[in-house]
Amino acid sequence: MKILFHLGHPAHFHLLKNVISSLIDRKHQVIILIKRKDILQNLLEESLFEFINIMPDGRKDNKISIAFGQIRQDLKLFLFCLKNKPDMLVGTSVAISHVGKVLNIPSVNLNEDDADVVPLYAKLAYPWATHILSPRVCRMGKWIDKTINYESYHELAYLHPNNFIPQKEIAKKYLSLEKPYFILRFAKLRAHHDTGINGISDEIAAKLIELLSPFGRVYITSERKLNAGLEPYRIQIKPIDIHHVMAFAKIYIGDSQTMAAESGVLGVPFIRFNDFVGRIGYLEELETKYQLGFGIKTNEMKKLFSTLEDLIKNENLDAVYKERRLKMLSEKIDYNALLVWFLENYPQSAGIMIKDPDYQQNFK
Repeated sequence: MKILFHLGHPAHFHLLKNVISSLIDRKHQVIILIKRKDILQNLLEESLFEFINIMPDGRKDNKISIAFGQIRQDLKLFLFCLKNKPDMLVGTSVAISHVGKVLNIPSVNLNEDDADVVPLYAKLAYPWATHILSPRVCRMGKWIDKTINYESYHELAYLHPNNFIPQKEIAKKYLSLEKPYFILRFAKLRAHHDTGINGISDEIAAKLIELLSPFGRVYITSERKLNAGLEPYRIQIKPIDIHHVMAFAKIYIGDSQTMAAESGVLGVPFIRFNDFVGRIGYLEELETKYQLGFGIKTNEMKKLFSTLEDLIKNENLDAVYKERRLKMLSEKIDYNALLVWFLENYPQSAGIMIKDPDYQQNFK
């Protein structure tokens, strides 16, 4: 089978890297197309996957640029598919839905955001997608009929213990494991769906560092520019190694959704501080059902600091969160294993999942 993967964000690389490797090992023909986005191309280059960048100049995150960029992306993908004739299009991409519909190629859209959280994406992608794969906890609105739900998260495609074992030797390339350390993460929050969303300011970051410093080292990874007072705390980590460093952290605090979820599934207590809190289903589940972290809105600053103080004072923190992680893992499947099976056996696999949702329990 010839399967085309369209990646538009670094998170998509992590989501699909093991799937792609497995399909290649099973002698399927895999094509990877990308657009320029942050460190996505760097990740692919380090992984040694062959890929084609069909949007090397990227685009800006404003409505006009998004509209023209989408038209260009659709056209480039359309022309590529006309020439190369893939059997299936896969990804978290608007373009695969459009091109798949026009060329009558099945498109499988992978997403873990609730439709009402990314309304523009949902309106542009979902009406034309053949199938949507989404965690059961997500709200899919009027597209629920073409959605195939599963009991897992994107992050478990690459951080499930079947797929990832943290390596201390890799983490030690960047920092000492002799003393506890904490990771602060600052996202740009400039995407179109981030409009009106706030996160951790420089002033709040300085206060967090003040609270944490007596208990261990503080490291910052940031997509945005830091002021002179915060810059000494910045740590440069190869994107391919970041999860090994995260896995041994004491606590994660940030305004990034994905890294909060990654911390949670690794059993590292997280505090997510932004205005998406209360809106994203899979993160709410990690926070409320499994108690692996805390979502705190930006108007609750006192709660941010008091929650952090409570975590620091908990002498059994590691053991408590290890137990909570094991409970979560016992109730979730290995999403990577499910995806490999689903794509390799498509479209019969879609029929099986629709007819018997419990079939996915075979992928623990």
